[in-house]
Amino acid sequence: MRVDDTTADVWLPIPAAEIDGLPDPGASGLRYLHWDGGPEFPADPARCAYYVVPYMKGSEIAVRPLAGMTSVRVVQTLSAGIDHVTPGLGDLRPGVRLCNAKGVHEASTAELTLALILASLRDIPGFVRGQDAEEWRAGFYPALADKSVLIVGYGSIGAAVEDRLAPFECARVARVARSARATERGPVHALAELPALLPEADVVVLTTPLTPQTRHLADADFLARMKDGALLVNVARGPVVDTKALLAEVESGRITAALDVTDPEPLPPGHPLWHAPGVLVTPHVGGSTSAFMPRAKRLIAGQLTRFAAGEELANVVLTT
Repeated sequence: MRVDDTTADVWLPIPAAEIDGLPDPGASGLRYLHWDGGPEFPADPARCAYYVVPYMKGSEIAVRPLAGMTSVRVVQTLSAGIDHVTPGLGDLRPGVRLCNAKGVHEASTAELTLALILASLRDIPGFVRGQDAEEWRAGFYPALADKSVLIVGYGSIGAAVEDRLAPFECARVARVARSARATERGPVHALAELPALLPEADVVVLTTPLTPQTRHLADADFLARMKDGALLVNVARGPVVDTKALLAEVESGRITAALDVTDPEPLPPGHPLWHAPGVLVTPHVGGSTSAFMPRAKRLIAGQLTRFAAGEELANVVLTT
């Protein structure tokens, strides 16, 4: 079935020839155009009906064509978060659906989360520095076994993190989301309960989206409630953590941190987080793995198949 009486443009950051399962252009009335954030648009933005946002190119590029997309019906991100496109949503007409990439990043981000936890607890960075210096740094180090873990932002990524924690013999996994609910693994606590849960956790994992409510969620009060020696892991967005407050805590040696995201980002040369004691930094690579592309392509093909058939789309997070 054709989407409209005329051909509707679809902007893709991946060439259409590389995506299996896309609706046939002739039958669907879709015209696939490749744009991955370059200076020149592939066509008039006013003809675009479905916009797949370039991945990891920043907010400025993501929103640049939106003002001219007067006919767009769907904006599809390839990230779990949508904060990089929200500044441009005011330029869109009412009724445009914004979809995220739920199902694309869970495996990769959960893998990195476990890697950060284990590397921080077992001091893998210290061993690497010891190897560079030809030093044999034997001793006893903390294990993940018997630790209490708190996951803040218990959506699909948070659940994937818990899936991977299961074999590690944790003493407890507690879950926090915007509102309370029940899951097969146990209760999810409301955000209002967070202050009481923080002092009990040895490891606090942030997987929450960045919203006005979660910006600086991990502020001075949040961090002060964490127990001495606890580890903060941020695989969400940098501004979920108040960087100044975090620096005060880690520089005192009271807690440690593993950060895949930072504020500012990229972290500039000379920033104190680079060399803060007990801090492990990775350069926002939670979703940037070999697992990304096949899952992203499947998401795009599935969404466009539903779009061409006039069916409900998956992962709709808001409608303008």
